[in-house]
Amino acid sequence: MASHNLSVDALERFARALFVAAGMDADKAATVARLMVLTDMMGRRTHGLAMAPLYLAEIRKGTMRVTGAPTVVKDTGATMVWDGDYLPGLWLVNEAIDVAMPRAEESGVATVAIRKSHHIGCLAALVKQAADKGFVAIIANSDPSGRRVAPYGGTEALFTPNPFAVGYPIADHPVLVDMCASITTTSMTRQKFAAGELFEHPWLLDANGVPTRDPAVLENAQPPGSIQLMGGQEYGHKGFGLALMIEALSQGLSGHGRRDAPKRWGGNVFLQVIDPAFFAGRDAFAEQMDYLADKSRTNRPIRADRPVRLPGDQAAHSIEAARAHGIVYDDDTLGALSKSAEQFGITMPCASR
Repeated sequence: MASHNLSVDALERFARALFVAAGMDADKAATVARLMVLTDMMGRRTHGLAMAPLYLAEIRKGTMRVTGAPTVVKDTGATMVWDGDYLPGLWLVNEAIDVAMPRAEESGVATVAIRKSHHIGCLAALVKQAADKGFVAIIANSDPSGRRVAPYGGTEALFTPNPFAVGYPIADHPVLVDMCASITTTSMTRQKFAAGELFEHPWLLDANGVPTRDPAVLENAQPPGSIQLMGGQEYGHKGFGLALMIEALSQGLSGHGRRDAPKRWGGNVFLQVIDPAFFAGRDAFAEQMDYLADKSRTNRPIRADRPVRLPGDQAAHSIEAARAHGIVYDDDTLGALSKSAEQFGITMPCASR
């Protein structure tokens, strides 16, 4: 399969033009395009421009709103609740971060709960927006319409993978922790199924709760199976606890969730932005976190050719490489993007093999 390099700037212009042609407000299209391309630059390909055809399909169906603003349900200054009415999630959360940062500078902490957002993409790319400016950022996300993960000890899917991210600054680049309550994700399960591949490990459960490597138990079985929680059969109670925590933060605090039985693909979001200046101070924070980063990276590795990396190290390296050499895409991704471009009369960026 051939691969192709495309420049970051050209990709952003292309993605922005696609979303504008689909009817999205220009400011929203610019933000969504920038964060999707950043996601690809970070190496998180399942949530970058590969999502664009799905977003465009949602716009065509009218299930992703492309104009307007969120409704402010409640605003106490330090806390806010927004109803996103299924506006683009990347834009919504980016807006929430932009609102939260100056409030955190005033009071130390600002928290936003968002209900009825559309898909919010890569959480690491979002917390990076605040961490790059010296803040600590926390995001928790769930989709109350989705059921892919069973509670620990159960056989019926109830949760989504429920991702959770933390970003904070250190001397060279932010630490970006991005994980979920399940062992793997919906995107990876669908990708494996489409490719006719099995997982390397039994990360799924069939409808009877039996571990399996086969994604078909979730994508092509009745009744469907589920994705295993973090910790698997032995320690899945840990992932269960994390899933419950994320549901409480994103659904309980926003006042909208599974009890409302929504049918649209979307997401609920908990965002908290913290200014270390209001605690022991930014200098003290930097001293502690830089020391920990150094001690982690210099820890004697199991394999000499695989030194310890911090979450965010690989993303920073990939971003630097993408800026210098462009982003590599395979034929399948480019083919899907080309079809979308053709539908809207947008010119694909030139690729060099």
